[in-house]
Amino acid sequence: MKKQFKKILIANRGEIALRVLRTCRELRIDTVSVHSTADENSLHVKLGDESVCIGPPKSAQSYLNVHQILSAAEITGADAVHPGFGFLSENADFAEACQKNNITFIGPSVKCINRMGDKILSKRIAERAGLPILKPIKVKNVSEKKILADVKAMGFPVLIKASAGGGGRGMKRIDQMDDVMPSIERLQQEALKGFGDDTLFIEKYITNPRHIEVQILADKHGNVIHLGERDCTIQRRFQKVIEESPSPVLSDKKRKEICEAAVDLAKYVKYDSVGTVEFLYDQDEDKFYFMEMNTRIQVEHPVTECRTGVDLIAEQIRVAQGEKLRFKQKDIRFIGDSIECRINAEDPVTCTPCPGKILYYNRPAGGGVRVDDFIYFGYIVQPFYDSMLAKVIVYSQTRDECIAKMQRALEETIIEGIKTNIELHKRILNDSDFVGNNYATNFLTLKMK
Repeated sequence: MKKQFKKILIANRGEIALRVLRTCRELRIDTVSVHSTADENSLHVKLGDESVCIGPPKSAQSYLNVHQILSAAEITGADAVHPGFGFLSENADFAEACQKNNITFIGPSVKCINRMGDKILSKRIAERAGLPILKPIKVKNVSEKKILADVKAMGFPVLIKASAGGGGRGMKRIDQMDDVMPSIERLQQEALKGFGDDTLFIEKYITNPRHIEVQILADKHGNVIHLGERDCTIQRRFQKVIEESPSPVLSDKKRKEICEAAVDLAKYVKYDSVGTVEFLYDQDEDKFYFMEMNTRIQVEHPVTECRTGVDLIAEQIRVAQGEKLRFKQKDIRFIGDSIECRINAEDPVTCTPCPGKILYYNRPAGGGVRVDDFIYFGYIVQPFYDSMLAKVIVYSQTRDECIAKMQRALEETIIEGIKTNIELHKRILNDSDFVGNNYATNFLTLKMK
């Protein structure tokens, strides 16, 4: 049934909280910003129509505190919650709790989150939907002898992954038999601590892969479209660093195949929000394999918005209100290229978070440059959360033009008082293999030591 939200509580922080807030303003929907005590001076708190403190700095006591967030929604009269990405965005229990409290969770159905959030189950579902997969080896409730025999049959290298993992966490490449069981034990402990679930699986590690993901938009009336693919191959420790669209490695034929496969899967599971279907693309074999589905908005969604002109947050909200998609597949036009760089507060040598006070900040500008951030002069970067400060996004007619524009934008991006990864981005953008489209997911491991 179609409804019109009057007030949306944004259950997040940082740049995504601001991103959602701004779209809500444009849709003439009031907002509630929640925050920990550490974030009381954040921009999303200053700019929200209302704000509610939901607990101490640690995420478990604030941004992951379901009771506090729902209480904030109740006392402010919010009729919907937007979870952003991270935190509770793919938490089926939270989505269900919202539902029970007559608050709309702006995301897919609880059933979709449960089915596609489980990396093992989602592979089975994708296989049933006709998508190619890398067959996983089960680890839970399986004997050591059986695990080692299956790994031997699969052949090295292999990748051990946490089923409930995300953001590059809970993953490890294994190259020899002696490391299998110790790594499983260690990853199970990490997964239980980080995700509340110690379920692992093992799959074949593709040695020359690209990471390709397809943006999906679906409504509650059975309509599904894609908004093209993004290439997220430049990664460090399985975490994305640079994203671009379109992927410079795919032929038109392969691009059509991978996007149609993503739509087929979304239709098969009756998906009903924005989402991303992720694939590994084997450059040597020209084959792609379903990897996982993210049932939320992605950090890198701006590159898709720049190429299509579609506000994905606005469409996500409209779909949650019960509206039909305003676009058919033929209406989506892909124009030019776009690249995004994630600017993090981190020590460039140790790659560890670098919190502290920002003493100077110059935001890049000019034609074809977009910046999604939440920092300002005098802002104190907190040690309790993800280290991302901003996303610099550029768009132009060609990839070469985008690279040149990003190089210029990064030169203009000045953050003083803390250390950042801006120099790392400059090195990548100037590397001949990146410019020449000759790289795989191990690019940073090989080139940026």
